[in-house]
Amino acid sequence: MKIDFAASRAALIEHLRYEIKDEKVLSAMGHVPRELFVSSAHQQAAYEDRPLPIDLGQTISQPLIVAMMTEALELSGKERVLEIGTGSGYQAAILAELAHWVVTVERHELLVKKAKEVLDKLGYTNIEVHLAERKLGWCQGAPYDAIIVTAGAPKVPQELLDQLAPGGRLVIPVGSRYEQNLIKVVKRNDEIATQSLGPCRWVPLIGEEAWGEEQS
Repeated sequence: MKIDFAASRAALIEHLRYEIKDEKVLSAMGHVPRELFVSSAHQQAAYEDRPLPIDLGQTISQPLIVAMMTEALELSGKERVLEIGTGSGYQAAILAELAHWVVTVERHELLVKKAKEVLDKLGYTNIEVHLAERKLGWCQGAPYDAIIVTAGAPKVPQELLDQLAPGGRLVIPVGSRYEQNLIKVVKRNDEIATQSLGPCRWVPLIGEEAWGEEQS
């Protein structure tokens, strides 16, 4: 039976509307075809509000979490955004709908390759995808108006704060390797303001100022 992805996507957006108030975020999620970021075996579940498996034991995030984190960045369309953890590329596509430029980094070479392929297929010209270096983030493109981290860290890394522009927003899960709290950080001159957005669970963030490879 052929799946009506457009209808499923529209139903998901209506579901998200109970929690997400930024219409620009909802519009972006209504435009990006999530089914193209998962394997054919999982396409029938592409618009269920849950994470789905992708290659190398990673996941494509639950749509509600994608929407929440994106909404927290308060994007107006002019920003340079850094994403840590490209994964399938779905979050990068959402960001590209809402920001001027997106830099996304991923530590798995296979995921970099696959994300580039689908993003190119969809015609995005304002996303650059890089294989992550040992140092967190992508210093060559700094400063960023917004940073989003799609993996759990033991603390807010100073490396990322250093790459955040004055007035910039950082959204990151912080906690143990197994449970975290989603934190929004706003950089105001030399002061850092933080806000908790609620509990969450992510795979560990690997790198300096995060978890070691052997701990993941």
